[in-house]
Amino acid sequence: MLEVEDLHAYYGKSHILQGVSLRVGRGEIVSLLGRNGAGRSTTIKAIMGEVAPTGTIRFKGERIDGLKSHEIARRGLGYVPEDRDIFPTLTVRDNLLLGMKRAKQAGRWSIEDMYALFPRLAERADAPGGVLSGGEQQMLAICRTLMGDPDLIMVDEPTEGLAPMVVKLLRDLLENIAGRGISILLIEQKLTIALNISHRLYVMGHGRIVFEGTPADLRGNDSVRKEWLEV
Repeated sequence: MLEVEDLHAYYGKSHILQGVSLRVGRGEIVSLLGRNGAGRSTTIKAIMGEVAPTGTIRFKGERIDGLKSHEIARRGLGYVPEDRDIFPTLTVRDNLLLGMKRAKQAGRWSIEDMYALFPRLAERADAPGGVLSGGEQQMLAICRTLMGDPDLIMVDEPTEGLAPMVVKLLRDLLENIAGRGISILLIEQKLTIALNISHRLYVMGHGRIVFEGTPADLRGNDSVRKEWLEV
């Protein structure tokens, strides 16, 4: 579904990504782990065309490196940024409608599906997005991306600052999404969540991939966890 090979990216003279390679298969949940500053967010921004990369990025077998962000999105790659980027003055319903790829074309997801996945959004349908709690805004951001009918979504730090009950709802939502055949590339700080829901994991350090394997592989690798993940 998504193949990244030898990805490099710079901020000014700083060499942030130094040869990153990863892949995400159809229906997989793949987590990208690492400490703050390791290059995880830059990786998905480069994939999405928000940072100019060098290297090769293929999505559904076609190269997308060099395309503009809206062109990449139209090909079926969804992105939920860390800051959520909802429209605070628009209602929940209008935020969801704005996520639709084409207003007259039915996708795999409807507003009713979003309300069924997260009933709180139905209860707040006429409320401005800006008055929602952090957890509600995160759910709205993910559901708005799903309204664009993506084949793969990249989600950046979705559980940051959320209460444990909301984190569980979010975990259930991600597993539901993957169960419908949609791939997920997840950037996550909470190791427990990543280990529990991921099919495979990558660990980044200093702009490079330093580990690739299954959750069982990472659980059994104390040295990687201590050197690259634990504080």
